[in-house]
Amino acid sequence: MSFSITLFYAGLSGLLLLALSFQVISLRRRFKVGLGDGDQPELGRVIRVHANFCEHVPLALLILLTLELSQALPALVLHALGLVLIVGRLLHAWGLSQTAGVSKGRFIGTLMTWLMILVGSLLAVGIALGGWWFSALG
Repeated sequence: MSFSITLFYAGLSGLLLLALSFQVISLRRRFKVGLGDGDQPELGRVIRVHANFCEHVPLALLILLTLELSQALPALVLHALGLVLIVGRLLHAWGLSQTAGVSKGRFIGTLMTWLMILVGSLLAVGIALGGWWFSALG
């Protein structure tokens, strides 16, 4: 069995994580801060972007993987979930990198990430319980 859908979104997530990590390292070097944010608001924001990614993406990918393993959903649904996750994380990173306050990117990115986790979780629970409503999707 191939897990090419989750593999694709895990790969994109890994690339995004490396880009976020590079931002943190670059600012740490610029501000000469080895640990913490050195009271530098810009560094504090990119650290939170990186940390928020690390807090949400592993569970989201695990949900995507278990849904793919179940073979209960069409590939289009799995790709939609993966795309919502990636676009949400990009928007969140962009929005929070710009300002520590409220931003459209941060709000929409967070909403998309939570939506992916919510929908994926509900689908997983429904599939696990053998919900009749999923037979129409497969």
